[in-house]
Parts: sequence; C-alpha cells; structure tokens
Amino acid sequence: MAEPVASRAPAKAGAESSPPDVSVVIVNWNVRDLLRRCLASIASSDELFLAGAGKSAGRWTAEIIVVDNASNDGSVAMLASKFPWVQVIANTDNAGFTRANNQGLAASRGRFVLFLNPDTELATDALAAMLAFVESNPPVGILGPQLRYGDGAMQSSRRRFPTLATFFVESTVVQQWWPRNQVLSRYYVLDRPDDAIIRVDWVVGACMLVRRAVLNEIGGFDEGFFMYSEELDLCRRAVQAGWQVVYFPPAVVTHYEGKSSEQVVAARHIRFFSSRVRYVRIYHGALAAAVVRAFLLLTFVYQWFVEAAKWLAGLVIPSQRGQRSMRRERMDAYRAVLRSRLRSRR
Repeated sequence: MAEPVASRAPAKAGAESSPPDVSVVIVNWNVRDLLRRCLASIASSDELFLAGAGKSAGRWTAEIIVVDNASNDGSVAMLASKFPWVQVIANTDNAGFTRANNQGLAASRGRFVLFLNPDTELATDALAAMLAFVESNPPVGILGPQLRYGDGAMQSSRRRFPTLATFFVESTVVQQWWPRNQVLSRYYVLDRPDDAIIRVDWVVGACMLVRRAVLNEIGGFDEGFFMYSEELDLCRRAVQAGWQVVYFPPAVVTHYEGKSSEQVVAARHIRFFSSRVRYVRIYHGALAAAVVRAFLLLTFVYQWFVEAAKWLAGLVIPSQRGQRSMRRERMDAYRAVLRSRLRSRR
C-alpha cells in the first residue's frame, strides 16, 4: 500500500544515529499548495535544524515525514522538487487519516512527535516554544497551540471531554437553533481566557505535539476512526494513563480548516458523524451509540426536507432559482449520509 519515495534525512550532520528532538508527521491529500506553505513555515524557524534544508545550526533537531494519501495534484512531485530533505511515504490509495498518521509515526524517531495538518502555517518559532514548554514540564504528554483562521480570527481548539448531551447539540441543527447554551460553553471551555495556558481534556488535532513516551505507552491512533474524533480518543487514552493535556496559546498556528475534506462533502459528513457514533459506543456503550445514531440520522432527514422545500421554491421564486443546483447537491449529500446509516467501515 505504501512506498517510500524519498530517503530519510539525518537529524544532524555527523550524528546520523542520533534521534531528532521532534518528528513532524503530516498527512496530505490533494492540498499541494497549502502543504508547500506549511513546510516553508516550519523551515523558516531559526531554532529548528532540519538536515538538508540549508541550515547549519538550531536549538532543536527535527525531521519531517509527509504521508501522501494518493494525491493526484502533483504533491509528491512538488515535495521531491522543493523539499528533497523531507521523507515521503507515498500511498497508492487513500489509507485514511489515522492509518496514514500511524505510518508516519512508525517511520519517525523523534523524542516528540508533532502531528500536523497540511493546511496549517506555524508562526515563527511556534514549534520551538511548544518543545521548550513540554521539555520543561514532564507531566505534560500532549500540547496544543492556539489556532487561528486564515483571517486571523480565533479558532476554538481546546475542549473538555464531551458528555452524551454534547452529541445531540454540537455540529447538529440543534447548535444552529441554540448556539449559546451551557452544553457548548462547557465543551468549548468558554469559562477560561483564550490567552491562558491551561490544562484541558483534549485539543484539536490540526497541530498536536505528543511526547514519545505517551505513544509508547498507549499506542498511536485508533484506525477504527478513518478520520475525525481520533485526537479526542488519543487524548482520552493519554489522560486515562495519567498524562496531562495542555492548551498553549503562546504558540500560534494558522489553520485553513477542512481544505482536504471539503473536496468530498458527503464523505466528510459520513466520516465525521460515524466517528462520533463510534466514540460514543467505545466510551458510553452500544445503547447510547444507537440512540445517538438514530438522532443524527433524523437530523439529516430534516435537513433533506428543508433543502427539498427550498429547491421546489426555486421553481416559482426568482431569487431562489440560482440556488437550485446547490440545493440539489446538498440533498444528494444528505441522501448519501442516510444510505450509510453512519456505520464505520472499520
């Protein structure tokens, strides 16, 4: 399934056998230009030494591993041309986000592993600041930075563990009807300042620094999650093992959210919500998972009828005619979700 197409660069000249301080693992699928910007932002840090990248010094040694999930946009060729010092694992099919991350993890050697989305850009020395904090705080097993959208606005990235009520509200039509409620305030940690370094239950996996000792103890990502909820599960297992998860806002990372998954809207819905059902089954039991699945499917039935009504309105209301194609696409996506019954394939 996977074929390495670029050899590993040594962590430091003259010290090939020494593991680097950090391994950066990036899973890519058809976001070549964003991946290029992401890698350039890492290479711009004065405190990172990346063997082969043209730097002779740096406080922290690093290696970068990109696992490409059968992109057809020239991503692998771009890596060979622009970033020959990056180790590339080129999959011949889409292995999924969790499995591909585990491939990168298996190939990595760092004392810390940074799981990083390709649609991110790190502020100068954000990674160095994260490494310094974790190095000086041994109980911290997982660290997440402050995430921001492309326009600079704050992106929520710190969480408490979800209660069962969370799954009936967050990312559903209920949240659209009732955006300000105690369930989400608790879940999003809205009672704490955005700029405070705080201990949390879990952090969004777009950028997540993990201590190697944590991964040795609890293992990598659960591949039963194709994508979505995998970082929630990993953090929960780490906390259960006694490690701390910390939100670290001094490090800022821009996240152009969902640029891979937005290419396949129906699959995104199916993977997101089926992963939620799987998580509920693991941590709350089969009965709770069945109830959550039924509720989520009903919300998609409701959304299909809403879009169908708007599509029909386009027949008689001139202002709605230009929206009929979009309405049809949404109806098709919701129908695909209903056909899937939100059951995981793994």
